[in-house]
Amino acid sequence: MTRRRTCLLAPIVLTIMVACDPSGTFDRTAPEPRVAEVSVSPTVDVVEPDPVELARERTGFHGKIDPLSPALSAEMRGTTWKRRCPVPLEDLRVLHFNYWGFNGVIKRGPLVTNADVAQDLLWVFRQLFAARFPIKRVGLSTEFVAERFQPTISSNRSVTASFNCRPVVTPLGPGDAFSQHAFGLAIDINPVQNPFVTSDGFVRNTEARPYVDRSEDLPGMIHPGDVVVRSFAAIGWEWGGNWSGGKDYMHFSLLGR
Repeated sequence: MTRRRTCLLAPIVLTIMVACDPSGTFDRTAPEPRVAEVSVSPTVDVVEPDPVELARERTGFHGKIDPLSPALSAEMRGTTWKRRCPVPLEDLRVLHFNYWGFNGVIKRGPLVTNADVAQDLLWVFRQLFAARFPIKRVGLSTEFVAERFQPTISSNRSVTASFNCRPVVTPLGPGDAFSQHAFGLAIDINPVQNPFVTSDGFVRNTEARPYVDRSEDLPGMIHPGDVVVRSFAAIGWEWGGNWSGGKDYMHFSLLGR
């Protein structure tokens, strides 16, 4: 090192030594050492998704079961879950799994259900994936408000969902008793393609009326003895399409109600 460089470094070293006492305590009376300005990006603790893992999750069936996150619990509280609900939030689980969309593309969606049946339902959706049974969309339920019930609606919202703290609802209106959905022990598959049809043939949703003829074999429809019915029967769940009188073709439940 040249003498000139030594002289340049000496003030810096001296300044640092003066700024601290022998115990290492900062001396606020000493001038702060000057340092060169350096542009440094703030450190953010972000875990980037692994593109290889994301690609792998879209190449076959992959599913997982998680407790409800604080954000999801907050979203559900007061809407699809309320204090009078028969099951606490901590007894619910959220499933994320792959399924075949109507466009032939693998999709992935969340489904909230009772913790006691989460593993069984994940097994069912594995069977449906293997059979390439198409599902329009898997998602969370929306809040049911009895006062807003309308005798006829026109909606193409065909969301496969499970938990929803609501009463039993038929095309004729809501009842008084809790639905099995309120316990997370029921699920509706492709509601538009598998409507509730009353004994006299009435279907509340006009968008679902093209699916009243169950001899049709349109995408997303469920038929007696098909892979959907067989898979749910294997875990002990019953199909609303087997009910006497009105038939709820979308509906599967543990207790058959």
